[in-house]
Amino acid sequence: MSVTITVAPTGPIATKADNPTLPTSPEEIADAVAAAYAEGAAVAHLHFRDADGLPTADLGIAERTVELVREACPILIQISTGVGLGVDFDDRARLVELRPQMATLNPASMTFGEHEFSNPFPGVRRLAARMQELGVKPELEVYDTGHVELCLRLIEEGLIAGRPQFSIVLGVRGGAAATPANLQTMVERLPDDAIWQIIPVGRANLQLTALGLALGGNARAGMEDTLYLRKGEPVEGNTPLVRRAVALARALDLSIASPDDAARTLGLVPAAAAQGSL
Repeated sequence: MSVTITVAPTGPIATKADNPTLPTSPEEIADAVAAAYAEGAAVAHLHFRDADGLPTADLGIAERTVELVREACPILIQISTGVGLGVDFDDRARLVELRPQMATLNPASMTFGEHEFSNPFPGVRRLAARMQELGVKPELEVYDTGHVELCLRLIEEGLIAGRPQFSIVLGVRGGAAATPANLQTMVERLPDDAIWQIIPVGRANLQLTALGLALGGNARAGMEDTLYLRKGEPVEGNTPLVRRAVALARALDLSIASPDDAARTLGLVPAAAAQGSL
């Protein structure tokens, strides 16, 4: 069995004040992704930042970042339409017009820490339909059991084609806690043919990543999800986190999927063939 490792180098929350090795410019993000690819990452989950380091849905910045990543390595591209808290839903949704191989689809509004993450379901339906028109594979990000039920509704309505791809995010305040029981419950609610990965946020990152891999899931690693390699030890860039996820998979006698392996599983055009599509 092979495992797909996704690198999430930046995210919408942390800043360089939190950890100076966080990549924020297009060049820094591309360098971080290339290093992660060299360690075994097959997918890059991309957020974008403006010149002040703030989350942005600016199409020019997004396009420039993706171009640099594709020049640096043949990794699969997944754009986040979550972007950042407070960014308008319609602005975030327009990122799929860049036609990446994959993009996130968040099915529900929710409390996210001290803020609101707005994803009105009528807008989610429209975004799912547009992604289907453009041939962009949805990554269904679910933070609680009710989110899974909304995704099942989208599947029933024919808005999600092919094998559904889920990301189970645990540990965000406002979503399900990062516990083994919650992970097991979420996995049991997924369709039988679903592809899924575990995204444990914060202090449970290591333990829940290991459990997710043992349960048959894929894994995401990077500074979007944790800024520490272990308690009290800030991580120096994304590479150590990707290396750790790869080591966990290999310790479980799992092989590491290449971008082409991952593309076949997900029903995507191989990364090399998609280089000129943006």
